[in-house]
Amino acid sequence: MRELDVDTELMLAAFENDPTRPRVVAIGGGHGMAQVLRGAIGYAGTLSAIVTVADDGGSSGRLAPALDIPPPGDIRKCLVAMSPDETVWRRLFEYRFEASDVGGHSLGNLILASLADIEGEFDAALRAAQRLLGAVGEVIPVCGNRLVLVAKRNGEEFRGQAVITKTVGPFDEIRVTPEASANPRALAAIAAADQIVLGPGSLFTSTIATLAVPGIVGAIEDSKASVVYVANLYTQDGETLGMDIADHLGALLRLAGVRPPNAIVAHNEGFDIPAPHTALEVDVSILETFGVHVVLDDIVDASMDWPQHDAVKLGNVLSQLVTYL
Repeated sequence: MRELDVDTELMLAAFENDPTRPRVVAIGGGHGMAQVLRGAIGYAGTLSAIVTVADDGGSSGRLAPALDIPPPGDIRKCLVAMSPDETVWRRLFEYRFEASDVGGHSLGNLILASLADIEGEFDAALRAAQRLLGAVGEVIPVCGNRLVLVAKRNGEEFRGQAVITKTVGPFDEIRVTPEASANPRALAAIAAADQIVLGPGSLFTSTIATLAVPGIVGAIEDSKASVVYVANLYTQDGETLGMDIADHLGALLRLAGVRPPNAIVAHNEGFDIPAPHTALEVDVSILETFGVHVVLDDIVDASMDWPQHDAVKLGNVLSQLVTYL
């Protein structure tokens, strides 16, 4: 199989409504999910990102409650990931103010908030942003309103994504409040999918937070799609310190109640990472007790100061799993 590329021409060619290409749905949030989307562009016929709305940190945490909109940060990252490189609009959506009264805000977040006010609803704002960016897929907030993430550990309750991220897990329960139901567009995308990708991303505050919205897990259970879990590369300060990949998978199944994935994709070699973080350990024999197919491959972009998933390498692995599973 030839290696996939993610340049602008291929992005456009990949989305010509070719019925032979798979319908891919990614679920979660954060930088890792953006890499999945970039990688999937080269082989997907349709591409949907179902994104958490429980982010209450940073720019999103300031804008969402003030303007009563879903937190725009992860949504913006996904829109940018599915848009052509080096366009003015992409650079604008990625621009972050460093100082002044808007210091810390991403301009893309402010544009999404402005579009929501102009259009009168956030879904219309998303469609407008997609047109501006030339994004090839669709971004779907997991539900229509912002949610608060709640975690319990040893009887103690922790509220809010920003708090939970800094709290040492694992947790006994993850839920969202207030009561919510999944976005009908998310349920429709899952029902039509050929491949569902969970992760990578913050285990408790992105992946499980999205699956915790009522209706999502049931839709995955009913789907005929293959499910692939892309493992994180290293432990996350706070919530997953001391956990290995088997612990991640066990928490995903126990707390989200989702069916075991058909496959789990993990990096196959070591890499340098600043302490106290460590590369996630992989024990294939333990992972196979979950009944999953384990794929170990080089999926790291080691050129970054902090290792991250390489979109092209990851896309190649995921594309091969479409036909294998």
